[in-house]
Amino acid sequence: MEKTFKLPNLGENISQAEVLRVMVAVGDQVVKDQPVIEISSDKATIEVPAEADGIVKNIQIKVGDLLKENDLVYTFTAAEANEKTVAPAKEEIRLPEIKVQEYDTEKKVISQEFRLPSLGENIHQAEVLRVMVAEGEMVTIDQPVVEISSDKATIEVPSSVSGKIKSLQVKAGALVKENDLLFTLEAMAESKNEKAPAVLSPVMTEPVKTETPVKTEKLPEIKINKGQKIAPAAPSIRRFARELGIEINEVPGTGKNGRISIEDVKAYSKDFHKKIKEKTFVGIAAPSLPDFSRWGTVEKENMNNIRIKTAQNMSFAWNAVPHVTHFEKADISELEKLRKKYAGKAEAAGGKLTITAILTKLLASALKVFPKFAASIDLEKKEIIYKKYCHIGIAVDTERGLLVPVIRDADKKNIIEIAADLNKIAQKARERKIMPEDLQGGVFTISNLGGIGGIGFTPIVNYPEVAILGVSKSSFEPVFNSESRNFEPKLLMPLSLSYDHRIIDGADAARFMAWLKEAIENPLLLLIEG
Repeated sequence: MEKTFKLPNLGENISQAEVLRVMVAVGDQVVKDQPVIEISSDKATIEVPAEADGIVKNIQIKVGDLLKENDLVYTFTAAEANEKTVAPAKEEIRLPEIKVQEYDTEKKVISQEFRLPSLGENIHQAEVLRVMVAEGEMVTIDQPVVEISSDKATIEVPSSVSGKIKSLQVKAGALVKENDLLFTLEAMAESKNEKAPAVLSPVMTEPVKTETPVKTEKLPEIKINKGQKIAPAAPSIRRFARELGIEINEVPGTGKNGRISIEDVKAYSKDFHKKIKEKTFVGIAAPSLPDFSRWGTVEKENMNNIRIKTAQNMSFAWNAVPHVTHFEKADISELEKLRKKYAGKAEAAGGKLTITAILTKLLASALKVFPKFAASIDLEKKEIIYKKYCHIGIAVDTERGLLVPVIRDADKKNIIEIAADLNKIAQKARERKIMPEDLQGGVFTISNLGGIGGIGFTPIVNYPEVAILGVSKSSFEPVFNSESRNFEPKLLMPLSLSYDHRIIDGADAARFMAWLKEAIENPLLLLIEG
């Protein structure tokens, strides 16, 4: 019995995922709960298990495909179906193919030329970046056919004619100027002759060729704005955008080669007015990149989903959140001695007694004293949201990009328990076994670069959180002792607190860091205030 296996629901707000590995092949025997594909969303990398036993019959996906919930992954034959007798397939007898060829003297094949139109004032030549059509391909009016670059703009040149391309006269890298021949094509022309009867002819019969003189059309001038890439959109779409007051060059196209449709304009307009209503600044579009290969060899690599989502989130956070960073140094000389003394207990529990584990516990106490640092701000409703739970995110560096798994209820655990949780969650992140729920619900984030190096940095707030603590590499420095009147070597750890200035003031940040510094240098404070 043939059945299908479709992609199950991957979690809240996960709309699609990229296929990293297909772990089975046609003819393989699979059992229930056996991993069959590995996928990556913007929140996690997951191995998807089979839902039933059977033999894989037909795989419908490949590495690199983007899947969404309920997409077909493969078909398989259930175990009970293997016992049935399969009837032999009937031999198919194929008859010779007969084509009906209709000679229509009212429509004659003509040859047309498409030449480069005027590109604007003072633009004498341009370089061909891409040829977007091939010989034998059908083109339609307004379809982009070549992408060219002058010293003032990058332009996708649309076709002003339709038909089948007969011969291409340009290639990538060529320099072209106004009226240069780009390609010739075959089109149909109207005639007043009578229509001849249809004739049945075998497929081998040569078609009747009708030749007419070459027809050359004068093409309209393409007007461009200096230094601006021309959006690939039909004149009717441009007119619609103008009526809405939308700059067409800012609208992202979802069609082939970035072609802009009327739906793209509507979606952009809706999003644009929503952002104005919310009064949220989301950033300025970056200008188009130059062709770097003009100056030397380049290599390109597609961004994975995690990197794409990180870039989007960081861009939004940087533009939406007014960042301020407060710097401090904490003396960890005594803390380091205690850490080494009790490291064995953490190892026995399956973890490592790291500075990150200790800071997680200290911050859980700090957030009780300063609850604003675990809050979020809702400008639309003009509310501050205070969270009564304490889940702390830990930035983890993986080969696929930055992930921020969350330690749940850090305020209810001791340091040894936190150390064990940190070890488990970091291992899951690096082995691509982390789940979406492992990355959600954080109220505050720690980013520790001390194991790599650096004397300080300004971390970006992990929106919708309002604060993040950066930790840099500790080093010995001379510190003046007022009692002995001497300089003494102390192990100092640089700290940097970035915060959302819409909800946290500079004085708030200074008090928070002063409390944290004292808690690091005098852990007894936890018993007194924590």
